[in-house]
This record gives sequence, structure tokens and C-alpha cells, in this order.
Amino acid sequence: MKASNKSKPAKTRSPNGEASIEERLRGLIEYLSAYIEQYHGGSVEFVSFDGKKVLVRLGGACETCELQAGTLKGWIRGTVRQFFPEVEAVEAVEER
Repeated sequence: MKASNKSKPAKTRSPNGEASIEERLRGLIEYLSAYIEQYHGGSVEFVSFDGKKVLVRLGGACETCELQAGTLKGWIRGTVRQFFPEVEAVEAVEER
């Protein structure tokens, strides 16, 4: 049986087939997480986006790091806002 090469559900794509802002945010967060994992032993995971606020979960070494707030505000939030100026806030959640 061949694997299906279907694209993601239409609800995550714009009418013209481009990636939605949520998909692009997920991709950026995954990219940041790969760097953080490789060089710092931590991670960042996309949780949700409500149109104005992005929620992420910090993991690995970031969970107990005293620089966690700086990583979130300066690096993650700064990078997200650079590429998505319409995003008003990036906040961390703790529950799993």
C-alpha cells in the first residue's frame, strides 16, 4: 500500500494554498528549538496561537535555567516579532 502524499488539512492553509500564520509560527518555533536543543540542551515547543498571542512550552535545560525569562523575552519573543510583527505576545505555559 502506497503512503498518501496529501497535504495538510485545508483549515491550516490559506485559500491560495499558502501556509497559514500558525503553520509558519510552528516552523519558526521548531527551528528555534533545534538550535536551543543543539547548543543549550533546552527546547521550545509551540502550544497555541489565538491570532494575537503565541503560547510556548520551554523544556529540557530551559525548565530550571535562571536565564529562562531572558530566553523567552529576548530570543524567542524577539525572533517571533521580527518575522510576525502582528503577534502581540509570546508567553510560556508550564503545564503539560
